[in-house]
Amino acid sequence: IGIELVYGNDQSPAARQAGYIAERMKQQGILISTDGPDHNVLKIKPPLCFSLDNADQLVSTLDIILQEDFSQPQAFPEAG
Repeated sequence: IGIELVYGNDQSPAARQAGYIAERMKQQGILISTDGPDHNVLKIKPPLCFSLDNADQLVSTLDIILQEDFSQPQAFPEAG
């Protein structure tokens, strides 16, 4: 499963945000990686024993991290 991160209207790759998010998720005990030619895809590879509770934890943690300033486009002025 992958989530491609891009900037607004021009759809340019948001690789730095993807790397930041992957690292923050790792700090919270959730392992995801970046992938794709531009390294802007969050790659989610859950184990076979992935439960509904695990899915809830992943989504709620990702929601919190996506609200952090560093994951937002304005934190990377060169991209805008």
